[in-house]
Amino acid sequence: MSHSGPLCHTQCHTCVTPFILFVTRETCSCAGSVASVTLQPVETEIIVPNEVGVMTLPGVAFFPHALMPLHIFEPRYRQMLKDVLAADRIFAIAGLHPDSDPAEERGQRIATAGIVRACNLNEDGTSNLLLQGISRVECLNIVAEVPYRRIQIQALASERDQDEDRGLRLRKRVERLISLRRQLGAPTPDGFTQFLRSIDDPEAFVDLAVFTLCPSAALKQRLLETLAVEQRLQIYGDALRQEIDKLTLQKKLQGRLSDDDIERN
Repeated sequence: MSHSGPLCHTQCHTCVTPFILFVTRETCSCAGSVASVTLQPVETEIIVPNEVGVMTLPGVAFFPHALMPLHIFEPRYRQMLKDVLAADRIFAIAGLHPDSDPAEERGQRIATAGIVRACNLNEDGTSNLLLQGISRVECLNIVAEVPYRRIQIQALASERDQDEDRGLRLRKRVERLISLRRQLGAPTPDGFTQFLRSIDDPEAFVDLAVFTLCPSAALKQRLLETLAVEQRLQIYGDALRQEIDKLTLQKKLQGRLSDDDIERN
């Protein structure tokens, strides 16, 4: 199954901001042939069901609004994908709990439900897909393990401070720190800082920034579990400040030498 050009949207109900994706075929280093996308908000709502299939992935924290390319190859997840494409196109991504036994695959309590926006079925039966996060969810119970894990969930809404000026100040701080981080040489996708500036919604802004730029899986999970948007901005801003301090110190220690010559510094 493959898509190119504008994809249709799903009409339903929940308190998330949905998007239509305009997709052009390109090669993605993570999952083969998926897409280059532009997001445009639309006046629809998406139902988050009470029960979904789930993928449990180590070192991953998926966020609402974010786009995740996935390569589906395990038989259980091939069956899950077949089922969701025939239904509402929704499943969840949960991080693997750090204390989990590998055989148990215990997932994090807070995860994200996503909707399949583009999917390409390969000749060998594997698939490359693009999943868009639509809502934080709390994992309440495992209801089945075969043919794949299904969980009972509850959608979680973000909380907003009534002091809009405080939220604006925190957002501007994060914007400045992201720009400074990039100037100091931290890896940043081309055009991403400009893209972030175009996002009016502070919740989408911070979730996309964290998902794309934060190198720490533990911090990502903490921020995924933080429902208050302003608190999310504060915590991530503090983490950016610490990262920038480390980058600045590294630059001072390195001096004018290149990375290849740093042992001579």
